[in-house]
Order: sequence, then C-alpha cells, then structure tokens
Amino acid sequence: MSDYKIYANHAHLFPKNTKPNADKDCLKELLDECGIEKAVCFAPFQNQMDMYDVSRGQNPNDWIAEEIKNEPKLVGFGSINFEKDNLEEQVKHIAELGLLGIKIHPAYQEVKIDSPELFRVYEAAEKENLFISFHTGLHWHRIADYSMLLFDEVAFNFPKLRFSMEHMGGYSFFREALLIMNNNSRGEILNTFAGWTSIGMEIDDMGNERQGAWSLTDDDLCTLIHQAGYESSIFGLDFPYKKADDIKKAINRIKNLQITEEAKRAILGGNLKRELNL
Repeated sequence: MSDYKIYANHAHLFPKNTKPNADKDCLKELLDECGIEKAVCFAPFQNQMDMYDVSRGQNPNDWIAEEIKNEPKLVGFGSINFEKDNLEEQVKHIAELGLLGIKIHPAYQEVKIDSPELFRVYEAAEKENLFISFHTGLHWHRIADYSMLLFDEVAFNFPKLRFSMEHMGGYSFFREALLIMNNNSRGEILNTFAGWTSIGMEIDDMGNERQGAWSLTDDDLCTLIHQAGYESSIFGLDFPYKKADDIKKAINRIKNLQITEEAKRAILGGNLKRELNL
C-alpha cells in the first residue's frame, strides 16, 4: 500500500484504559499496519468522557488537543456539549486549540440537524473555517431529527461551511445523500462531501454478499463518482469499530473500483489533505 499516500478521516479516539483497543497507541499501530500516513481523530463526546473514572470531568477538546500534540500522524476534530448554552464559545475554543473540525452525531447526541442550537454551531464553525463530519444513516433515534434531506438546509443556509456525510446515509438513505451533494456542490462551490466510512458489504448466514445498514455497492460508489465527481469523496476508518483487516479490505476495494487512478488517489487522501491543508 506504500504507493499511495493515504490520509484518512474518522477515527474515534478514547483515553487509555477506558474503551478497549481505542487509544492513541492502538490507532498508531493500525495506521502503520494499513500504510496510512495521517488520520483525523474525533474527540469523545462529554458523556463518553464522564462514564470513565480516569477521564470524568475532562473537557474532550482539551484532552484530544493535548493527546495528539506531538503526534505528526494525527490531527484532531473537537466535539460540542449541547448540555451547555455557550455553543459559540465552544466552537471558538476548538479553533483556538488548533483542532481542524467538529464531529457531530445528531442521533447519538439527540439534536436535530436544523435546530436553532445547531444553526448557531454552523454559523460559528463557518466563521472559524472548521470542517464538520456528521454521522448519517440509521442510529436508533427518531429519524425526524436526522433525516438526510435536512442537510440541504445546512448547505443552503451556510454555503461556505464544508461538511461530510459519513457513511453517505448507508443503505437506506444513499440516494438522498447523493441528492444533497448534487444539489449543492457544483462549479467552484465544494461544500458537501461523501464520507466513505464503514460502507463495506456484509456476508449473510448462507455465505452470500449482502448490503448491511451502512453498506454501499461498488455500483453505488461508481455512480457517486460519476454524478458528483471524485473531488468530494473522503475515505474514513471508523476506528476502533473497524479493525486493521476491515480497513485494508476497504482500501483495496477502492483501489479496485472501475474509476480513474486520479480519483482513487483523491479519495484515499488527496481530498482530505486539500480540505484540511495538511
């Protein structure tokens, strides 16, 4: 894999001795094994920090900034605590720490994509030039809060805000996610991005390849490139939920797609490198 310079999004990082196999050292081992040059690490959410005695009460953004300070292979995204009203201050603090973006999980955090609270975050993030990575697709919360079509409201109201739709809505919402991209990223405007994260096919009980809740087919991915172009697709890890074997399989899958070599290199690193100025 050394012939590609791979820059990957979407690694969930946790303090050592909390979540199993999810700390900085485990991530660095995975990057080395998979031939990945650099990865974006997401700060935990505040409630995730608070559930562990070793990290209870720590600010996740302060923690991740310190954790990766001397790690050239790692860059950081912060998280927002929606239990507090100082949303603009939190966004500004993320930028001041040198973090390059924000991870938002509308279903897990139980916030609506087009709510006034999130619009405040978007406005502040746009001013600070921070990139946002959203979880999209099924996640066991009321779908009305994270319906894919709500992302069109984000792109419309904040045209300079760049964001990725991680998992591209998965099996259920892929076409809606593609609609959002086609409706917004065009010409010189590039603000909506496809997160190629945890989209692998699954094997059923009979040994047949099937689509799981987040799976996209090769035809889906090639259609995405055909319709939206390759400049807006970004490869992601979903560490620690995906292991080294999963990541290597995903990388090889991209290399074997029926798309141009230029597109493969952009998806596997070039686009993320450009957007985050790595």
